[in-house]
Parts: sequence; structure tokens; C-alpha cells
Amino acid sequence: MGLILSTWPRGRVDDDVPPSTTVFPLLAVPTSSRLTLTLSSSAVSAGDRRSQWSSQHCSPHFHLSPCRQKATRSPVELSSDAVRAEIGVKGGLHVWEVSWNPDHRGSHAVIGISKQDSPLHGSGYKVLIGGDSLSWGWELKTNQLWHGGKPLDCYPCEKKMLHSQATEDFGRKSSNSRHRKEPETPLVIPERVQLVLDADAGTLGFAVNGSFLGVAFRDLPAGVELFPAVSSVRGGARIELRYLNGTTRNPPALMALCGLSIIQNLGEQRLNQVDKLPLPPLLHRYLLFCF
Repeated sequence: MGLILSTWPRGRVDDDVPPSTTVFPLLAVPTSSRLTLTLSSSAVSAGDRRSQWSSQHCSPHFHLSPCRQKATRSPVELSSDAVRAEIGVKGGLHVWEVSWNPDHRGSHAVIGISKQDSPLHGSGYKVLIGGDSLSWGWELKTNQLWHGGKPLDCYPCEKKMLHSQATEDFGRKSSNSRHRKEPETPLVIPERVQLVLDADAGTLGFAVNGSFLGVAFRDLPAGVELFPAVSSVRGGARIELRYLNGTTRNPPALMALCGLSIIQNLGEQRLNQVDKLPLPPLLHRYLLFCF
């Protein structure tokens, strides 16, 4: 299955993307056809139970909306709080989207996955998801990966190499300062982040603005139920969960691969011309509603 992409055909973000987020295509890594299809396929219904936070696996300082897709943290001091999804997975490739306003994150804002027994509350301000051996997290403020209570590498891995180049390319450095070494600053992670869990391969990665940033964690436990999870210390932080799509370990169907190839060749600027292709109406509908 030889299709490889670093940016999938139709991003799941708003069309009006701020210039500061255009650095992410430079950090994208190629994806397999299985992942590309999963990322580019239409999202499942917003009412899917896999889009819900759990009312049982939730810190008492998180309050859920009636639909349980939004979790809001109470303004409690000296407390770290987490919430897990209602439904976890033991196999397959799955993609969730976490929406979290950058202005409402504060410090220790973490997204990732956890087992069912990972702690959901702690005293003081600290990383919870990734703060033990039962969870794996990405701290959005510092770009640091966490597991086993320890900070690991920065993520994405290529950030150190490409960040200064990217900021030059997008005009964030003046011509007089291009030869002056400047301290590295964390990337500003936008509101929407896709969490990509391949339970079959035992990997967790993240995608931003249509760009898959690569594998963040490997060797995740096999056959163990894993749940999307977040932790926060900021009062008023509102975090929304949306399950987008998933697939089994089986190879992609030939029809899906052909459809993806057509969409790729059309390009994003010509997606509205699908109905003009010399194809039967049934295939027009397939391309319009499945990608």
C-alpha cells in the first residue's frame, strides 16, 4: 500500500488559519495509506459515544456538559485535575480531536492517553497525564512529552532543527537579526489537536492543522484499554472531545485507495469540481461524502 502523505487532502480545521500556525507543514512527516485514509475520511456523527468524556473517570473539579463532549474545570487553587474519555480502545487505529483554547490552558496543560487506573487528581500544580507509568502526555505549553512522571523529548522531534528556519521563512525575524542566535521558544499549539492512537502498532502521535507531526510514544502496552485523556490546572479551562474516525488492522479497501488517489490529484483547490469528473453519479457521491 504505497500511498504516502505528510499533509492529508482535507484538514479538519477552519479555512482561516492564522499565519503563526503555518510552521506545522514544515514539521509534518509522511503517513501510511492506512493513516492517510483515516485522517481524510469524513468524521463520524458528533453524537458518537466515543466523543464523550466519562462522568465516572473524572476529577470532581471537572464539570461535564449535558452531552458530555465538553469538560470545564472549576477555579480551584493548588489542584491538578484530569478527565478520561467514556470509551477506550484495545486495537485499531483511532483519531480524536481535542479542542482547547490556548488562552485558557495555563501551565501543565496536557493531552494524551491513559489506562483506566491512572490518577485523575493531585495536590499542587503538576502534570497528571504522563505523570505516572499508566499514562502518556504532551504538555502543550512547553511542547514536552511526559511518561512515568518524567519529562522526555520535545515534540515534534524536528522542532529544534526547523523552528528557526520556519520563523525566518514566515517573517518573524528581521533581516538584521538572522545571523544572531536566539533562544528557542516553544511552538504555539493551536486550539485543535488531533490525537492519533495506533493500538495495533503501539504508537501515539499528534496532528495539527492537517499535518501529522510523527510518533510521540512507542511501545504502548498491547491488549490494554487506552483512553484519550487531558489534565489541567487552570480554572475555567473548557476542553472538548470529538471522535473523528478509526479503522481495524486490515489493509485499506481498494475502492478507498482509488478514491484517495483521485482526491489527491484534484488538490484542495479543486475539490468542488468532483461532480465534473467523467465518473458515474454513484462514484461522485462516494467521493463527496466519504472524503
